[in-house]
Amino acid sequence: MCDCITIRAATGDHRFTFNSSIRTKGMWFFNFCKSSIGRKFFMALSGLLLLAFLAVHAFGNAAIYAGSKYFQFYADFLHNFPVLVLLASVGLGSVLVLHIVLGLSLFLEKRQRTGRYEVYARLTENTFASRTMGYTGLFILLFLIIHVTTFVFAPGSDTPISVVVMERFSSFFFSLFYLVSFIALGVHLNHGFFSMMQTFGFNHPRYDKTISVLTVAVPVAFLVIFGGIPLYFMSGAGASFMHH
Repeated sequence: MCDCITIRAATGDHRFTFNSSIRTKGMWFFNFCKSSIGRKFFMALSGLLLLAFLAVHAFGNAAIYAGSKYFQFYADFLHNFPVLVLLASVGLGSVLVLHIVLGLSLFLEKRQRTGRYEVYARLTENTFASRTMGYTGLFILLFLIIHVTTFVFAPGSDTPISVVVMERFSSFFFSLFYLVSFIALGVHLNHGFFSMMQTFGFNHPRYDKTISVLTVAVPVAFLVIFGGIPLYFMSGAGASFMHH
């Protein structure tokens, strides 16, 4: 006896067969991970975890708008739990690496495939975001490398992070790079959020309207919070940052 999963694509039927003996040996999970569907599932799961991190990070970074005192308090609060921060950083880094590897794998596979999977029609299609997922992802990776080296490894132990933020964002081109990076993040999230919902099975007509709204609202929310930071300093409004 065997269980079969058939996935219909424009290029034909792709069938994954899991018999009882293979299942008992755990090979079904290995086969699932190697399949396109399995990689998409873990891609979506890792994306969800990264999205959760972005939400927490956005909440903390929003303290910048209140002034250096509040932002420094947030940073100092985190540093009071070095072990938890270290564990979270390792976990986050592992999830990020998994997301990048799976993303590149699926992106290259899509470019090489002559057909496309048949899916339900999307109400708010953004073909630009879909076509540029790999490129925006690589640009975000470049941003993360610069961000971490600038705000995690570069500052001296005696330099308050609020001072580092003020010094770095006082540079017009540094702020401009951050603004462009957050726009790239918004474009990436636009298609990524929809793909995640679809992978998790939320493609029923009952949810279409809600997903269409969230597909725009989620990237815009992050763009406003994160993108507003470089604009805050570029516009001159951040001149009072160190006085609050």
